[in-house]
Formats: sequence, structure tokens, C-alpha cells
Amino acid sequence: MINTDLKYELTRHVLAKVRMPGQYIGGERNIVVKDHREVAGRLCLCFPDAYTIGMSHYGLQVLYSLMNAREEWAAERCFTPWPDMEQQLRGRNLPLYSLETFTPLNEFDVVGFSLQYEISSPNVLTMLDLGRIPLRASQRTMADPLILAGGPCAQNPETMAEFVDCFVTGDGEPALPLICDLWLELKNAAKENGGWLSGAAGQRQRAEALAELAIRLPFAYVPRFYEPEYRDGRIVALNRSRSDIPETIEPSVIKDLDGIPLPTAPVVPYVECVHDRIAIEIMRGCPWQCRFCQSTVIKRPLRVRSVETIVNGAMESYRNTGFNEISILSLSSSDYPHFEQLVTRLKEVFNPLGVNISVPSLRVNEQLRTIADLVGNGRRAGLTLAPEVARDDMREQIRKKIKNEDLFEGCRVAFKNNYESVKLYFLCGLPGERAVDLEGIVEMAETISRIGKEIRGRYPKVTASVSNFVPKAHTPYQWNGMQRREYFQWAHKHMWKHRKIRSVNIKCHNIETSLLEGVLSRGDRRTCEAIELAWRRGARMDGWTEMLDADRWWQALHDSDIDIEKQLHEPYELMSKLPWDHVNVKYGRDFLEKEQNRSVLQLDAMADAQ
Repeated sequence: MINTDLKYELTRHVLAKVRMPGQYIGGERNIVVKDHREVAGRLCLCFPDAYTIGMSHYGLQVLYSLMNAREEWAAERCFTPWPDMEQQLRGRNLPLYSLETFTPLNEFDVVGFSLQYEISSPNVLTMLDLGRIPLRASQRTMADPLILAGGPCAQNPETMAEFVDCFVTGDGEPALPLICDLWLELKNAAKENGGWLSGAAGQRQRAEALAELAIRLPFAYVPRFYEPEYRDGRIVALNRSRSDIPETIEPSVIKDLDGIPLPTAPVVPYVECVHDRIAIEIMRGCPWQCRFCQSTVIKRPLRVRSVETIVNGAMESYRNTGFNEISILSLSSSDYPHFEQLVTRLKEVFNPLGVNISVPSLRVNEQLRTIADLVGNGRRAGLTLAPEVARDDMREQIRKKIKNEDLFEGCRVAFKNNYESVKLYFLCGLPGERAVDLEGIVEMAETISRIGKEIRGRYPKVTASVSNFVPKAHTPYQWNGMQRREYFQWAHKHMWKHRKIRSVNIKCHNIETSLLEGVLSRGDRRTCEAIELAWRRGARMDGWTEMLDADRWWQALHDSDIDIEKQLHEPYELMSKLPWDHVNVKYGRDFLEKEQNRSVLQLDAMADAQ
């Protein structure tokens, strides 16, 4: 059931006037189009970024496949339109719509957002507004869709709490069907004389339905029933407005990852996307406990898929898409317990078909010495590694136990196997960081470049990609403040000053973007006001460097009375209330406190050793 009137308006009057119209027309290979008259519920999976980013996101394909496998539900997709498309929609008074059936967002039962990047928060408001859904959760009635959100940014849900009805933390696969089914049940039960109440009565009716959601599903966080209390500029309590809802929220957890079907018929985009390849998740979670890493905390426990499940899923995906590259995904692929067997098996099956096997997220360990031989490389690609820091004592501090000799030998073998470049990921601004740590980044990159010259006869391209460290929620560093703008400016210049080999590039992440990410990821509910204000003043697609106007954000934060110094740079006491404390993670706050205490002791020892 396609909305032919809206589709006609778009194709006749809009799409010829926007950049890359292929991202707005739907109809791609493997899409699922269901007649809404023949299903019980309608779900729109929204990705608050451009089509080219969202279609490369594995989680979207997983949930799309999962929900469409259920006969009673239709799952469709929507992405943030670029400003030229937004202008056209507003100019012609047309709603934002799903790509499958051109259905306006406000006609769905559930609209789910995947929150991947804090600076993309205004994109959610763009999509709600264009979709004709009230921005504020408090303004909605049962006639409006349930606005659901998950993803990494939901680990601190408070900064988007005014706009989202319900947050889910943990694994989406078990949670999403339960929430959708329950909401549909509650929505149908609330219908009176063929419709729902409007105005204040309708808002109260919706509040009762949301309370039922919060009571019955332990992983469903409904912010409206939790009222923050502040003192001296910081949150000191989160008080429940109802005694029947839970005090804290439990994550949704898959126990048997192998039992969750892989998305073996992923949608194939019409336009070139960031990743044009088959993605297969081989493992969820990470066996390591790096102190800076949020993902390793929120994706616990470690779960793996079998080799046969992965190979069979990859083959079925290949037959359904025709992609010539398969990427095996996890936080640390080479820590998969059957890694050598898996790669060998994939090569046996896919090399004769001319399909390349890509292995990102490699851990620097002894196995790295053999991976280039194992994986091979007929396409003269590059090797990507994440040492994070360059010196042994700082590695002890962040709990990333790797050895330089393994890294260097792994690069040596890679160059012998026709790899032409190496990309290294580092962090800048970690607790206790010293000038020698920054110099070590440059030295490591240049050592690898020299190894490449020794093997290949010329200096290869080596890129040290340096991110500015943001202390994230649910990590042992969550109590730490973030370094200031002046520090990052000095650190970036210090690294460039020590570079000697021209083929080595020091690529530092934008400082303003990192600082804004820190403000938004560490904020409490008052930050919602700043996000909406920035959006109303024109914040659009700010995850793209060319679109970001940092001054607009800083002004919006100032005008919303956000104390940036306190929110971003001032550390918390260990016993302080944190804005995200009500969201539970595996091992919990006790584990994080112990790790933070160990970190402080190690930092003291590092300082004494200088």
C-alpha cells in the first residue's frame, strides 16, 4: 500500500531539485513492502543522519530484517533529509515519509530512533517536526506514534529525555518486538468510539499507557516519570513521580547470539554509501576491559556465533546482494575464539567467487603477526589498527595490554603481503597524559613507515588518526573531566612539531566537535533546552564537519544557562550522583568505582616516576 499521492508530488515537483535524489525514492533491492491493511502494527526505523550513513549501519539492517520477519508488523525506514530536501518539503507542505510506502511518520504506530552520535541530536528534532509529530513527549496523545530510542547515546538518555517517550538500553533484538507488541495492545485498548482522546485528556491517557510500558518491561525507561533534582548546578537525585515504576533500568540482553537470525537479505542502496559491502556480526561484546571504552561495558557479556552460522549467513547474503566484499564485525575481531578457522573457511568459500574478506577491528597481539598471511590482500588495501596510546605505562593506565613488537611485526608481515598503508587510531587527552605520550604517537607512526620502506623500498603512507578523549558514561573514567580547548590545541601542535617523515600524517579530530560531544554526552536533562534552541537556530547535520557551526552551539548552551565548565571540565567526586546512574550496566557502578580507584593509584605512580 503505497501513498501514491505523496510519491507523485515528490517525483513531479521535488526530487529534481535536490542533491542525490536516489536517497529519497526507496525501491531498493531487498526492501520489504507490506500492505498496511494486512498488518497489525507499523514501525518506522529512523536513523538521524544521511541515507549514506544510515544504510551502512549494521544495526538498522538487523532490526529491519527482524521485524519484517513477523507477519503482523511492517517495518520501514527513514533518514534525515539534507537541508535542500528539508527546504523542499517545508516549501510544499509535504511530510517526511518512509521509503517503503511513502507513509508520513505520524501515521506509524512506533517510530524508533538509533542514537549513534550526540551531535546528531538536532536531526531527531528535524525528523519529528517534518514527520508532523510533536517535539516534546509531554505534548503527544495516543494518536501520535510511540517515540522510541536506543543505541550508544541512550546510555545517558537525559539529554534527549524531553523528546523521547521511551529509551531502551542493551540489545535491541529481544526488546523491540516486546515493546512494539505491548504498545499496540495499549494503543488499541485506549481507543474510544473509534479514536483517542485529544488535548490534555489525551495526554493523560498517553501517560497511563507509558506507565504500563515502564512497569511491565524492565528495560523500558520512560523519562516523564523521573524528575531530576539539582543543587549547586548538578543533579543530586532523580525522583520517581510514581511508586509503581522501577527505580533503575535493566539492559536488554541476548543470551544466545547464535539463535538470533542474521540479516541475510540486507537492503542494497541505489547510491554509493560509506560501506558498500556485506556485514556479518561474528561476536558481540569484548573480552577486554579498556577503561576508556564505553562499548566494552554496554555490550557485555561476550557472546559468539558459530563458524558455520557465519559462513552460511555470508553466502546467503552474497546471493541476495551481489556485493564483492564481506566484512566480519565485532569490537575485536581477532579475539573471536575460532578466528583462524573462520577466516580460512571464508577464504575457501569466497575467494573462488572473487569476493574479498575484510577484517576490521584487529587487536594488537601475537596473532597480529600472522593475520596478514592468513587474510591475504589481493587488493592492495590498508591495515587499520587501534593502539590508542604509544607507551607501556599509559597502556597500563587505560588497561589496553598490547606490545609494540607485536604491532611492528604485524605491520612488517602486512607490507610483505602487499598492504600499502597503515592507519592507526590514538586518543589524546587521556587522564595523566604527558608530552612523551604525544611524542610516542609520532615515533610509532614513523617507525612503521620505516619498516615499510625497508620492505617495499619506499615510505608507505601511515596515518595517525588522533581523537580527543571524551570521558563517557558507564566507563571507569566517567568521573573525570574533559581536557580544555587550549590543551588540545597545544597537543595537536606538539605532535606535528615532532613529525619528521613526510609520508606520515597526523590527522587530529576537530576540537570544537569533540568538546560539543563531551557537553552533550555528559549532560543532564537541562541540556534538552540547548539542543532544541540550537535546532531552532538552524543546527542541521552537524555530524558533518562542513555543516557544523560551533558558535551556534556554544551560544545555545549559554542561553540555556548550561554551566559548561561544570558539565564538561569539572570532575565528579566518586560518590557523586551522575546523570545516568539510573541506567544499569553489567557489573554495575561498583566495578567502575574500583577501576577508577585503581586508575588514580596508577596515575600517582606515573607522576612519581617522572
